[in-house]
Amino acid sequence: MRFQLSEDQRALRAGVRELLERRFGREALRAAVDAPGRLDRELWRALGDAGFFALRLPEADGGVGLGLPEAVLAFEEAGRALLPGPLVATHLAAGTVPGAATGETVVAAADGELVEWLEAADVVLGDTGGAVPLRSLDPLTPLHRIPAARDASAAAPLAGLLTAAEQLGTAVRVGELAVQHSRTREQFGQPIGAFQAVKHLCADLLVRTETARVAVYAAAVTADPADIAAARLLADEAAVRGARDCLQVHGGMGFTWEADVHLHLKRAWVRARRGGGSTESEELLAARLAV
Repeated sequence: MRFQLSEDQRALRAGVRELLERRFGREALRAAVDAPGRLDRELWRALGDAGFFALRLPEADGGVGLGLPEAVLAFEEAGRALLPGPLVATHLAAGTVPGAATGETVVAAADGELVEWLEAADVVLGDTGGAVPLRSLDPLTPLHRIPAARDASAAAPLAGLLTAAEQLGTAVRVGELAVQHSRTREQFGQPIGAFQAVKHLCADLLVRTETARVAVYAAAVTADPADIAAARLLADEAAVRGARDCLQVHGGMGFTWEADVHLHLKRAWVRARRGGGSTESEELLAARLAV
């Protein structure tokens, strides 16, 4: 049994990364931070043209005809790039909501007590009556709170897996940023990466990321709710603790507004609340172990 990505899968991941670097590089990221709540429709349509939302739709229905593992790879790259917008909700709505697959329609969805991008969406799935705006920790994710929690939808496990893939992308990116800074920042006449404490932070970050990667990729193959719950827990930890460790490597400058590290941490915190947060995953795993 082979566990390595196929050539087509590696090409897909590279293609998504290239697209995002071209259409949502650092300048575009900072421009989005300076204009919170505004969704770039041109970028959204570009994602649709590239097949991002229609990856799992059959070719006969105008989709790309790929599977869940390929969608996970695409969402990992979206997480790495801090791509804003209701990506998960729109991807899951492709094939059922007209225009979602092509990026012409932006779809948001009620998720427990929270709704992301409510005001920017063309279609909102679920009952959002009485929703009130919240001051979001993440400047790139506007939030509304629903007065009473709604029941999870049938797509909840898939939403959890795609969220885990985004968290994995964040863990990957903050690892890159930590290593890059530890190689270039000097103290006492040498790069800070030469000091044991910094080495340990980077090593722990890598271990958590690769552990989460194995779990997320495996869950993409099995699509088992318990596997997805385990992957979600590991990916949330890798993203949140990884971003915090990256801040530690950067020192006080990491949380300045001009740096990007704090944006990754804030997004990881917000994503970790999706689908009931870790509690839902822990309860599902506990119930499976009790059988």
